[in-house]
Amino acid sequence: MKRTRTSKAWMQEHVNDAFVKQAKKDGFRSRAAYKLMEIHEKYKLIKPGMNVVDLGSSPGSWSQVVAPLLQGKGYIIAMDLLPMDPIPRVDFIQGDFREKASLNALETFVNNAPIDLVISDMAPNITGIKTVDQPGVMHLAELALEFTLKWLKPGGHFLVKTFVGSDFDKLVKKMRPNFEKVITVKPKASRDRSSEVYLLGSQKLKKS
Repeated sequence: MKRTRTSKAWMQEHVNDAFVKQAKKDGFRSRAAYKLMEIHEKYKLIKPGMNVVDLGSSPGSWSQVVAPLLQGKGYIIAMDLLPMDPIPRVDFIQGDFREKASLNALETFVNNAPIDLVISDMAPNITGIKTVDQPGVMHLAELALEFTLKWLKPGGHFLVKTFVGSDFDKLVKKMRPNFEKVITVKPKASRDRSSEVYLLGSQKLKKS
């Protein structure tokens, strides 16, 4: 199929992107690594020995960032619908987080062990149609939040990708009663023209 002008423009932008070039130089699998790195550097999310769940992990750049920071302690369990090449000290489950069987596999791995951090970069296939993309991203973010509220230990953190638009405020309101702070973050590696932002739920509250 012939590429449209839009897809050609995207490819040209991608090839010339400074973060894409830096990722190749640094050995990261995608430019998304710098989003997590910037957020971590500001909020100190990752510490040695943590148990971490990485949702929407493929191709693996976020797990690449997390793994060395754990200093050989704790674990990372990653999940994605797409395959992911192995990363040392990262366990990977290929599956659709929206399906019960995949969720059960993830919960079986967790096996009631305390989770310190849930990071979610999940997104549906982006169509460019806001009325389609926004609900899809929001649904995944809400599922990630449900999982997090069930498994994240008090004091743990939750970082999730979402888009600014309809239902964004509803997601923030769902998060606020469960965390000490809910912060909206727009990393430099997130393209300016994109409505993509990340919500950070900092310090999960202990239920009374």
